[in-house]
Amino acid sequence: MRRKHRFIWGIVLGIALVGSSAFGQPTIETLREALEISTYPSETQPPAFAGHTATGQAVSLDALHGRVVLLTFWATWCAECRPEMPLFERLHRDFAAQGLTVLGINFQEEKQTIQAYAKALDLTFSLVLDSHGTITRSYGVIGLPTTILIGRDGRSAALAVGPRDWGSDPARSLIQALLAEPVVDKQK
Repeated sequence: MRRKHRFIWGIVLGIALVGSSAFGQPTIETLREALEISTYPSETQPPAFAGHTATGQAVSLDALHGRVVLLTFWATWCAECRPEMPLFERLHRDFAAQGLTVLGINFQEEKQTIQAYAKALDLTFSLVLDSHGTITRSYGVIGLPTTILIGRDGRSAALAVGPRDWGSDPARSLIQALLAEPVVDKQK
């Protein structure tokens, strides 16, 4: 089944590359389609939030304006979340210097549980405590994992409900396409 799935992704990516822009790069839309993830209306802004990570650092969405933000909603008990976490770690390590911030929003678990999980998987990206589920509810999350990509301009760029192969070429290309967008001044 995995071989068939990879073959289909290869075909979709090939079609996306052939039908791309003049520069030979796939568009954000074709990359979203390749990953079977949704889009939002262009003016949709994600809900602002502020909180703390499992290591005690303050974090807020407003402070990340100008960066591409990958929000993943997860829990340690979520079996489908576990395979994605090392892929998010790889994205964090590969693209943080270029402007990507990966935030794992943990759904209603204790700090010690999250820290043990992070240590076991060698996760270094920020894991945000959502002890009461406030952030999760504000985003309308209906299942775990749910991943939201936010562009440099603060718009919601993509939504994936359920697991995806975030280590795949389409996923990495989508991140790179969002990173290639210009930073938009928030004051304008």
